[in-house]
Amino acid sequence: MIRIGILGDIGSGKSYVANNFGYPVFNADYEVSKLYKNNRKIFFKLKKKLPKYVTKFPLDKNEIIYAILANKNNLHKIIIIVHREIKVKLKLFLKKNRNKKFIILDIPLLLENKLNSKKDLLVFVDAKRSDIKKRLIKRKNFNFKLINKFKRIQLPIDYKKKKSHFIIKNNFTKKNVIKSIKNILNKVEN
Repeated sequence: MIRIGILGDIGSGKSYVANNFGYPVFNADYEVSKLYKNNRKIFFKLKKKLPKYVTKFPLDKNEIIYAILANKNNLHKIIIIVHREIKVKLKLFLKKNRNKKFIILDIPLLLENKLNSKKDLLVFVDAKRSDIKKRLIKRKNFNFKLINKFKRIQLPIDYKKKKSHFIIKNNFTKKNVIKSIKNILNKVEN
């Protein structure tokens, strides 16, 4: 099994690229949203650490956003609680897909949380800042302050780009993304 980690800036199209590889994808953001909706254990842990903000189950994403914006330490508290469970989910995903040729890791903090292995192929999704900004503004819960808080806990984009084995220039057209993915898979397979 070859693990392919997808890296890039917030809003660069990492999930879109990951889903177009045609192989199993571990999407950490999706897994976190499932935890918020279905996992009472996570709810009670977050409620204990953030009683002023976390009040009802299933967890309300707006309460989480409010907690993050209210205090810079709250994001760290949330990450510690949620990250442990995401690691468990990732191990289950890897075990389930151990016989697949490739698996795709769509994990925003892949390098930061040391979830990558040295053998992972890293693919950086590069997009114009203006295109990213247009996409972010269209998001349902777009909040510039929140995005900046997330960016502060991430490694610099230039560092991630340098660490990557491949770069996909994302102009947000399917044709371009598919062509780039095919080129990567061809190089890896040969």
